Amino acid sequence: MFNLIRAYMGRMTLEDINNFANSKNIHLSSDELNFVYEFISKNWEQIVKNPKLLNLERYQDKFSPENFYKIKKLFLEYSSRYSSFI
Repeated sequence: MFNLIRAYMGRMTLEDINNFANSKNIHLSSDELNFVYEFISKNWEQIVKNPKLLNLERYQDKFSPENFYKIKKLFLEYSSRYSSFI
């Protein structure tokens, strides 16, 4: 599974992130989108290996309150759903 994630991360684009966010009713500003892209690009491996170490509150100031709430909820949902597969 890790190799599939690594292959996808190598091809991930801003558009991919924006499309996914929009599909979850999260409408990111350009600053928010750029932050998410850079953060994921740099940190995805550590997050996949141990998602419990990620403290989302540290990045709360990077998002609107509404988007932060939605992102946190989505992260917790996906973490609990997929953590056993990695």
